[in-house]
Amino acid sequence: MTTTVRAAAGAAATDDRPMTHRQVMEALSGLLLGLFVAVLSSTVVSNALPRILTDLHGGQSAYTWVITATLLTLTASTPIWGKLADLASKKVLLQIALVVYIASSALAGLSQNTGQLIACRALQGVGAGGVTALAQICLAAMVPPRERGRYSGYFGAVFALATIGGPLIGGVIVDTSWLGWRWCFYVGIPFALAAIAVLQRTLKLPVVRRRVRIDYAGALVVTGAVSLLMIWITLAGKSYAWLSWQTAAMVGGGLALGALAVAVERRAAEPIVPPHLFRHRTVTLAAIAGVLVGIGMYGATTFLSQYFQLAREKSPTVAGLMTLPMILGLAVSSTVAGRLITRYGRWKAFLVAGTLLLAVGFALLGTARADTPYGMLAVSMAVTGTGLGLTMQNLVLAVQNTVPHGELGAASSVVTFFRTLGGAMGVSALGALMNDRVGHYLAENLAAAHLPAGAGAVGGGIPDLHRLPARVVPLVTDAFGHGVGVVFLVAAPFALLAFVTVLFIRETVLRTTQQD
Repeated sequence: MTTTVRAAAGAAATDDRPMTHRQVMEALSGLLLGLFVAVLSSTVVSNALPRILTDLHGGQSAYTWVITATLLTLTASTPIWGKLADLASKKVLLQIALVVYIASSALAGLSQNTGQLIACRALQGVGAGGVTALAQICLAAMVPPRERGRYSGYFGAVFALATIGGPLIGGVIVDTSWLGWRWCFYVGIPFALAAIAVLQRTLKLPVVRRRVRIDYAGALVVTGAVSLLMIWITLAGKSYAWLSWQTAAMVGGGLALGALAVAVERRAAEPIVPPHLFRHRTVTLAAIAGVLVGIGMYGATTFLSQYFQLAREKSPTVAGLMTLPMILGLAVSSTVAGRLITRYGRWKAFLVAGTLLLAVGFALLGTARADTPYGMLAVSMAVTGTGLGLTMQNLVLAVQNTVPHGELGAASSVVTFFRTLGGAMGVSALGALMNDRVGHYLAENLAAAHLPAGAGAVGGGIPDLHRLPARVVPLVTDAFGHGVGVVFLVAAPFALLAFVTVLFIRETVLRTTQQD
């Protein structure tokens, strides 16, 4: 099927002059607002989920799906948004993505059961995927790689604020009686509306008119392959065994669709994920590192929230406040690294240091238990946050500095795609691991206390510590503390593999112009 895509006309189309620093900062404010709400959509529910699922009568499987539904559609839609950015107006596409986010957020807040909530969260992921990918692509179109470092630092700081601050915002909302959990979804709408208005006024990018064919077949098979594999890893260990006919069918089907996607993309005139991009060594290695970093990055925010609420008996608000060391580590490191990269034009040392610190941070968090002193946890979180801040944006920067300017959209989205793919798979797999370990440790604790196996009343749901017998509560908190510690210990080797991967990335000095 063939469609002609024409770039939107407007003032931006006739103004090909480079943007001044003031114009960049003005447009950047709109991009950062959009990025904030996109990332916030994935994190604001973390601390609120126990309260939400109690109200909607959901269990641990719903807990996982509310998170992974967003990550699934975000991951699957990212390369499509990225490719469209190379073909049509980046500004219009970004505003469309924000409108999708607004509509899905409003519907999520009106949900009456977990099925409706999960469906709305899936739609929310489509909008968030567009905003996340297009914000970085627009930045790349505005400034050359050498200058991009300092602006990427702002992206990292906002990502930190939304990633770790989201749970805090969600906690405050559910702890405020006159708001309620539905405002976890409404809270981002005003920011998204403001982002649309700011971008309309300030974002002026040259638009190239191109007659192209949209790769519908490629979009379909890429989305199908990713979705099938992610659904498998989400359900495996819960709805069926890891080694089962369902696993064989889903993994086999996903790999078959993946092979078909490669064949389709090789023949497409304008492929969604151009295969030739992976001829660039940096792109391939950055994609691998992105998967490995994503596994830990999303796991850190998801399971830290459960740790503070269920292992340390903290309220959602306090649980969010206790993650501040990670926020500060991520924000400071990304900002400082961005400025240093702009000054010296070198970036590889930050990637190497970041992935190593990430591995160390996860290993330290792997020692966490219900009674671990908070000082030790704070240091562990700060190290982890610093590692993330040095890694996330610089993987994208390395790729953007490698590919031709006309393929910035597709290349940038590849890194984001693989990072969120790793995150979604990591949350699912690590969540299954945590459920198994918590159940194991709780059974051991109950047996040691000579209590019946059902006394913990955890099962597949989220325990309400206030309703459990007093003598059972310490046994449950100990099980969750130990279980979350195991999750981080398992995540540490993935970060270490990311460290080894980035060692093989060949550093090239950042370009000082936008030319190919």
